[in-house]
Amino acid sequence: MKLILTNEVSNLGAPGDIVDVKDGFGRNYLLPRNFAIRWSKGAAKQVESIKAGRDARAVHDLDDAKAIKARLENGTTNVSVRAGDTGRLFGAVTVADIAEALKVAGVDVDKRRIEVGNPIKVVGAYSVSVRVHPEVSAQVKLNVIAAK
Repeated sequence: MKLILTNEVSNLGAPGDIVDVKDGFGRNYLLPRNFAIRWSKGAAKQVESIKAGRDARAVHDLDDAKAIKARLENGTTNVSVRAGDTGRLFGAVTVADIAEALKVAGVDVDKRRIEVGNPIKVVGAYSVSVRVHPEVSAQVKLNVIAAK
């Protein structure tokens, strides 16, 4: 199945890429989640606009990416969430929560670039990965605290 990606998909491609995937993966995962659209001659014309939007949001220079990585890895970011008396969270810390905390800390990061290994469901210290550039990835230290 030939598809055009509209969002970044790990180990597959970036927005605007034309990919061939197995039919089940395309029908059951990519298309229902709006990560891709079916390829056609008309849809192929949209690739340029998708790539232009991607370029506008991307960090172009490797030196800029390394500077952003240094700012992300410098210090600890606090994420305040609702928790019970035992420290167990009501729900989990989402990538949107992490992106908002990083924005408050002074670094604006797209939530789709944040990778959390296991769901964060307990108050404590954690480390998450942020893909700043295709060649640069930063390890961000999070301190999950209970909201008052």
